[in-house]
Amino acid sequence: MPLLPLRDLRCPLDGDAMQRQSSQWQCPKGHSFDIARQGYVNLLPVQHKKSRDPGDSKAMVAARKAFLDSGFYTPIATAISQLCTDHLDTTAPLAILDAGCGEGYYLQALCAALDTPEREIIATGLDISKWALRACLQRNRQLNGIVASNRQVPLPDHSQQLLLCAFGFPVYREFARLLAPGGLYLQVDAGPDHLLEMREHLYPELRRSEAPSIQEGIDTIGPVLNEQRLQFTIDELTHQPLEQLLMMTPHYHRASPAAQQRLLDSAPLPMTADLVLRLLRVDGP
Repeated sequence: MPLLPLRDLRCPLDGDAMQRQSSQWQCPKGHSFDIARQGYVNLLPVQHKKSRDPGDSKAMVAARKAFLDSGFYTPIATAISQLCTDHLDTTAPLAILDAGCGEGYYLQALCAALDTPEREIIATGLDISKWALRACLQRNRQLNGIVASNRQVPLPDHSQQLLLCAFGFPVYREFARLLAPGGLYLQVDAGPDHLLEMREHLYPELRRSEAPSIQEGIDTIGPVLNEQRLQFTIDELTHQPLEQLLMMTPHYHRASPAAQQRLLDSAPLPMTADLVLRLLRVDGP
C-alpha cells in the first residue's frame, strides 16, 4: 500500500495544530511554513539553530548516501527491519518517525519490510539538516520530511506507533510524549568495537566504550522488550568508500587532517561493525 501523507503537524512557535493549505502548513495564529519543492517542511525555529546551516553538510549527506547505497550496512538495515517486524501487528495502521533520519536509508528499508496490503503507514523522517531531508525524499517522495530538532518534534502527543533513533541523539521525554500507548522505540548505538580499524589508524590511544546506557529511556518510555548485539566485518574498504565512511562519523570532525590522511592511505582496509539494538515498549495496552 502507498505511504500516506502527514495529516497533522504542530506549529513550532506556539504548539497549535496546523492544517496543510496547498504548498504551506498554517496555524490558527497566522504562522505559515512553506513546503519546499523537494517535499519537506522546515519547522526549525531560527532561535534553535546553532549555525546558518545546521546538521550534516551537503557533502556529508552525499557521502553517507553513496556508502549506504553500496550495501555495506545492509545487515544493520535488515536487523532493524526484522526486529520491528517481529513485534508489530501486521494489519494495524502505523505511524513511524525516524528521529535523525539522515538520507532515509533505514527508514526506507523499514517501510519496505513493514508494508502489507492491509496496513496504512505514515512514515516521517526528521533531521536538523535540510540536505539530509532533500536526500531522504529523493529516495522516496512518499516519505514525509521535517527539518526539526529531536528536542522539539512538531508532531502531536501519542501519535507514533514506532520511533527509530539510529546513531542519533535521543531525547527520551520528547520521545515518550510522541509514542502511543503500546508503541515501540528502537535505539541503535555503536558497540565498543565499532569501526575499530578506523579508530586504530586515527588515534594514538584506542579507547573502547560500551554502548550508552539506556536507563533514562527505560524510566521514561518503558521496559526493554528485546536487546541484540550485531557484529560483522566488511572485508575490504577501498579509498573512496573508506573516505565516505569517515565523513559519516564524528571522527571526521575530531581527528586531525594528518590522521585522516594516514587512514585513507591504509586502504584497502577491513572494517568491524559492532552495534547494539534495544527495543523498548511504552507501558500501556
